[in-house]
Amino acid sequence: MKMVLSQRQREELNKAVADYLLSNGYLSALEGFKKDADLPAEVEKKYSGLLEKKWTSVIRLQKKVIELESKLSEAEKEYVEGAPTRAKRSPTEWIPRAPEKFALSGHRSPVIKVIFHPVFSLMASCSEDATIRLWDYETGEYERALHGHLDSVQDIAFDQSGKLLVSCSADMSLKLWDMSTYQCLKTMQGHDHNVTGVAFLPNSDFVLSASRDKTIKMWEVATGYCVKTLTGHREWVRQIKVSPDGTLLASCSNDHTARVWSLATKETKAELRGHDHTVECVAWAPGVASESISEAAGRPPGQGGGPYLATGSRDKTIKLWDVGSGSLLFTLIGHDNWVRGVTFHPGGKYLVSCGDDKTLRVWDTANKRNMKTLEAHSHFVTSLDFHRAHPYVVTGSVDKTVKVWECR
Repeated sequence: MKMVLSQRQREELNKAVADYLLSNGYLSALEGFKKDADLPAEVEKKYSGLLEKKWTSVIRLQKKVIELESKLSEAEKEYVEGAPTRAKRSPTEWIPRAPEKFALSGHRSPVIKVIFHPVFSLMASCSEDATIRLWDYETGEYERALHGHLDSVQDIAFDQSGKLLVSCSADMSLKLWDMSTYQCLKTMQGHDHNVTGVAFLPNSDFVLSASRDKTIKMWEVATGYCVKTLTGHREWVRQIKVSPDGTLLASCSNDHTARVWSLATKETKAELRGHDHTVECVAWAPGVASESISEAAGRPPGQGGGPYLATGSRDKTIKLWDVGSGSLLFTLIGHDNWVRGVTFHPGGKYLVSCGDDKTLRVWDTANKRNMKTLEAHSHFVTSLDFHRAHPYVVTGSVDKTVKVWECR
């Protein structure tokens, strides 16, 4: 196959070859070549070593091309298997993939919390701008805002049916919202400082809240009265979560501990010590996660344990605890900054977390390893939620956006 070179390129190549023959002492070949190629007696200095230089850079480029081709075929494979056919992976193994499906803006200040509605294709976000916003996660459309708090809205939670939403704020109050009329039904006051965590007690008429005043309070929804105050934490209580069966409450605090409370007796059942900084978030493991957690903890299959709880801290780690025995099972290390959100994959094999290193991370629980890292936002990622029934993850950030990630 004859390569097509321009007149100038041909002359340059000839001169470079002549220089190569000369510098390597191939003199008789050089004489013949000069005659055939009609070259001048002297070849200019600028051609010295040119052929070798070009030759090595060609080899380097070939290597690069091979590397890029293999990356491309890997990406194509992931695209083909991951997107339309979802081959070889069941929904229990789908994980969030980049890029995000939607990046939603509208909040005027950092987004603090994002949650999915239990029934409709809705999600809610709350922000330091004192509003709660509702979005459709399937279309990315903004639905409406709920106004009423006078300061940063710190946490939100839906009841099991999704008919009610509770919110809490730095204005020291909780508000109960009717999701059919979007009206504020009640405002509950009683905390002496910023209220940063809320949760509904399933199958009951009670709401729980956690505050910077170091207490957890229990409120009766019908009357709006505080019926019980739980004390024990020595510092700001950051977040609370009710166990899947509704019998236990987990809380975490600036006092570097997480606590588990019995909701029947309102007493502390376990104090989990192990983090060496503020514990920002907690998540109960669903029943389906028990097998992977036991495997990671090195327990023989079928040997009872649990319930299990995950905690995320400013010490950059995530810890897994056996609440029954109050013991630390293992620690997941990988985040480069504060861990701000942690939740379990509904399939039970994975744990998903977010943090101030701006990432969303997927952990393979059984093998205790960080198997995927998504550069999720341009600023700290403050919150995440995994939909219990549909393949979506939502994240919120100090960059004021809410992002929806599709899993496959």
